[in-house]
Amino acid sequence: MIITFSQGKIIANLHDIVVRFHSLPGVSLQAQVDAIQLIGRGANVVTAHDMQCQWSLPLDNEQQIQQLAEFLGIAIQ
Repeated sequence: MIITFSQGKIIANLHDIVVRFHSLPGVSLQAQVDAIQLIGRGANVVTAHDMQCQWSLPLDNEQQIQQLAEFLGIAIQ
C-alpha cells in the first residue's frame, strides 16, 4: 500500500512501513509494524518506537491515518 501525503510517501506492507520524503530524496524512515503507534484525535501522527530508534511523522488528515490503520490492523489511539 502506498499513501501519498504532502511531505512524501508511506510505503506499507504487513511487516513494516517505509517513509520517503520529496524534499530529501536520500532519506527514509523505516519501522516494523510492531513498533508503530497511530495517534488520532486531530493529531494524525504515526510514531515508531523500539529499543534502537524513535521517530514521529504528522500526516495531512484523518483519512490517511485511517487507511494505514485498516491496512496494518492497528488501532488508532
